[in-house]
Amino acid sequence: MDVYDYVPAFQKPGMSPAVTTASLRDMARLGVRTLYLQAAQDDRRSEDDVVSRSLVGEVLVEAHRVGLRVVAWYLPHFADVDADLRRVVALRDFRAHGQRFDGLALDIEWTNDVPDAATRNARLVSLSERVRDATGGVPLGAIVYPPPLLEDVNPKLWPAFPWRQLASRFDVWLPMAYWTLRSLSSPLHDAATYVAQSVERVRADLGVADAPVHVIGGIADAATADDDRAFVRAAHAVHVLGWSMYDFDTTRSDAWPILRSGS
Repeated sequence: MDVYDYVPAFQKPGMSPAVTTASLRDMARLGVRTLYLQAAQDDRRSEDDVVSRSLVGEVLVEAHRVGLRVVAWYLPHFADVDADLRRVVALRDFRAHGQRFDGLALDIEWTNDVPDAATRNARLVSLSERVRDATGGVPLGAIVYPPPLLEDVNPKLWPAFPWRQLASRFDVWLPMAYWTLRSLSSPLHDAATYVAQSVERVRADLGVADAPVHVIGGIADAATADDDRAFVRAAHAVHVLGWSMYDFDTTRSDAWPILRSGS
């Protein structure tokens, strides 16, 4: 769930959020185990460092009530590392009826505000170190571009991504292995190929052969049932902790039994 799914302030005029707290019961029924919730955003529409404290609290409490873990994620822009850290700390400290997030994650993909890659890398490393120090034992995930994208498809997107410098800062790696965005003529448009390469090369670039990975598959409504089956098979083959599509709202009804398979 990103802010465009569930936060009223982020909807187009006259539109209502597609995902509500009532949707959480559907998630649990469909077999979802963990909700990844964008709970902070560097955006004037946010209430403060948390996008909407009352709404985020309602989602957190209801998700726990129906048996879901909740990982809060934030997209740092790197223009102001202090502000990025402040938002993550706000998520660390967030409580609703005594409940807290089960984990936190940084969505590491924004390049617009700091176009120079060397400067951006330095700020990413600094932010990751500070977040790790600030969050202590809270499980911390890194949502990252997959190496096949950064190294083969578009090396100019994020040159010299600092994998080794980040390796000790995060507990789980979440590569965005969106095969649906690859060209139809590319071998990387094949779900199994892209997912397997993404996971294996994340571990190789980190220098950690058994690095814990949760792989994020393609854009859900652009995938086919055959894609979904190949995705799940590949996820099993590379021994990930979990798998998911982006995102809940756009996942086809016929995809759920496939995504549950083997789980």
